[in-house]
Amino acid sequence: MPWSRDDMARRAAAELKDGFYVNLGIGIPTLVSNFIPPGITVQLQSENGMLGMGPFPFEGEEDPDLINAGKQTITELPTTSYFDSAQSFGMIRGGHIDLSILGAMQVAENGDLANWMIPGRMVKGMGGAMDLVAGVKRVVVLMEHTAKDEPKLLHRCTLPLTGAGVVDMVITDLGVFAIDKSMGDKEAGGMELIELAPGVPLAEIRQKTEAEFRVRPGLG
Repeated sequence: MPWSRDDMARRAAAELKDGFYVNLGIGIPTLVSNFIPPGITVQLQSENGMLGMGPFPFEGEEDPDLINAGKQTITELPTTSYFDSAQSFGMIRGGHIDLSILGAMQVAENGDLANWMIPGRMVKGMGGAMDLVAGVKRVVVLMEHTAKDEPKLLHRCTLPLTGAGVVDMVITDLGVFAIDKSMGDKEAGGMELIELAPGVPLAEIRQKTEAEFRVRPGLG
């Protein structure tokens, strides 16, 4: 059966390495903070000026002054530091963040990402997503495989792009895809299915995916 949101966040947490500086986007990615593997120490960074975020607080223990970029209440750690947003984006633009885990509306087989607006809807702006995908060393997308039964993994994104050729991995409720961006449009744009959610058949992935992709040998 498909992964739950917690399952997806747990799978994304497996991409964390000891000593990483990590930025978690709004939505499902924020759950990753609850599944950091034992023995792994990472520093979670938030665009609004916090380095060293802890997990979500228990009910009744929330501090309204401690929020992430998505305005969710969070906790601090003994190593937490605070600074203004200019310094925060200096970290991001300067390439000091090892991994960003973001949500998405669409991802193309060549690694293009659209995650900030739908035409016709009022939005305040792109926010920090453009800086994150341009400045961090690796981008992992965490999203549902479809939206209203429409594929979100596409040949080409139809929504305005956040970044071109920026996504390294996509984790959905059905499986995990790796994207070799150096391959460009060759060999299915470098997208490869490397893992299936338990009980999800390969045929279902093919049915719900517009993007061309290879399948890791022995999978499915």
